[in-house]
Amino acid sequence: MNNSQRPTQLPSVSTISAKELVEWRNQHPDVTMIDVRSPAEFESVHIHGSYNVPLDSLAEHSTELADRVGPRAVLVCQSGHRATQAQQRLAAAGLNTATVLTGGVPAFETAGGTVVRGAQRWGIERQVRFTAGSLILISLLLALIWPWSQVVAFGVSAGLIIAALTNSCLMGRVLSSMPWNKVKASASTKEMIESIPIASSRL
Repeated sequence: MNNSQRPTQLPSVSTISAKELVEWRNQHPDVTMIDVRSPAEFESVHIHGSYNVPLDSLAEHSTELADRVGPRAVLVCQSGHRATQAQQRLAAAGLNTATVLTGGVPAFETAGGTVVRGAQRWGIERQVRFTAGSLILISLLLALIWPWSQVVAFGVSAGLIIAALTNSCLMGRVLSSMPWNKVKASASTKEMIESIPIASSRL
């Protein structure tokens, strides 16, 4: 599609591919990128020019964010899962045009987009997979001498199923609060939102 055929706003669909977003950002600098991962994940690597508003904080501040960004708002996380949750919360607050980046930050970088790197940490989703797998493996090994340890394996498995059905993850929230996932100076949610320029369509 040549430039004369391109629409003048983001597609009216709920997702956008990394390749499409790279092209859009080159042509429309006013695209607002909202990264809903934890501050630690954002510090490790994030899309250049994006703003960090963690998903857990968004629940209480979705209206404030919805009132600030315009129709070219793109929600970003590690894979698209948390960004989809953020999209639903913003839609409930009246912003129905927020778009989810499929594949998250890794896909954007692979597509040639510019990212900023800092202190390296595992993403929360990767930590959840490692922790859940480790708990299940250890409990099954312990079951050889203490059968009741299998309860842990069943509990973790049930938790993962519930997380999938409810589109939420308690283990992820717990891990995000761990010391290794904290940054030295993390701004408050209000400060994060106020750092986002008000979209011209909102003025």
